[in-house]
Amino acid sequence: MPSAFIRALPKAELHLHLEGSVAPHTLIELRQRHGKESTLAEAESIYQYEDFLGFLMAFKTLTDDLQTPEDYELITYRLMQQLRAENVLHTEVYVSVGVCVWRKQDFEAIFEGLERGRARGEKDFNVSLLWIFDAVRQFGPEPAQRVFELAAKYRDRNVIGIGIGGDEVKGPPELFREQYVYAKDQGLRLTAHAGESAGPESIWGALNLGAERIGHGLTASQDPELIEELSKRQIPVEICLTSNLRTACCTKISDHPVKSYFDHGLMLTLNTDDPAMFGTSLNLEFELAQKEFGFTGEHLRELARNSFEASFLPPEKKLRFLNLLDSAAIQA
Repeated sequence: MPSAFIRALPKAELHLHLEGSVAPHTLIELRQRHGKESTLAEAESIYQYEDFLGFLMAFKTLTDDLQTPEDYELITYRLMQQLRAENVLHTEVYVSVGVCVWRKQDFEAIFEGLERGRARGEKDFNVSLLWIFDAVRQFGPEPAQRVFELAAKYRDRNVIGIGIGGDEVKGPPELFREQYVYAKDQGLRLTAHAGESAGPESIWGALNLGAERIGHGLTASQDPELIEELSKRQIPVEICLTSNLRTACCTKISDHPVKSYFDHGLMLTLNTDDPAMFGTSLNLEFELAQKEFGFTGEHLRELARNSFEASFLPPEKKLRFLNLLDSAAIQA
């Protein structure tokens, strides 16, 4: 059980996939909506896999049951309810728009469902949420362009940025140079999954695309020059401890470079990635950092501060959250 200090710490979460937040009991509910009976054991079996590619297949299977705008409204609302319980005040959530486009779903209708869920969640739980539209990198640059065009279309409706996720080896960052130039020109903020299942060259590639935040960055530890670059430029790295273990990108927790990164002065944030699929929560990630790597209360407070600093919020909103964090007189 995370400590009272961790539970009371105001936080933001910046690397979080909406579809990966769907708990088994919600999956059963979605299936029943669509006339499919499902036991808890059947739903939970989707969340079992052995490696990164197995995880990608599980993620795809889970999205089969997301069919209507109302489905997306429900899972958004449930996510915001979970975040409030973790004292997460702001979140920037990836939506797999690339999957919706690939499935030829009516994304305009789905987006209305997403926004209804967000608006209800903000009102009921006082959680701030911005969307990041995620393209599936192994599908190639043209489908990514379509995703980024949709992000541009809804930029004035809480869509803050774009990213690429999926198989880094099959979809290296260099393929998406033109698409990232387009997204930047449209005023969108740029993220990229990098160095999760591929080497440090994938992170260099993401930086060359103009990525303002790096998702995972696990393999940066293999390249001292890259560590120096990330530290010097203070590029936020979105650390996902449990995720890296569950996908077998990191074989054991003691091998994870998070403490080495912190000691080298990298700007780190802690995140859950796909909390339901990995059986975690943001408070548990903070507890893991404390127990396994000796992060002190002051270190954890710094990570919480980083989560607001590294967000894509406008300066005045960042300041409001940072003031809330500073005024939370909680003892470690």
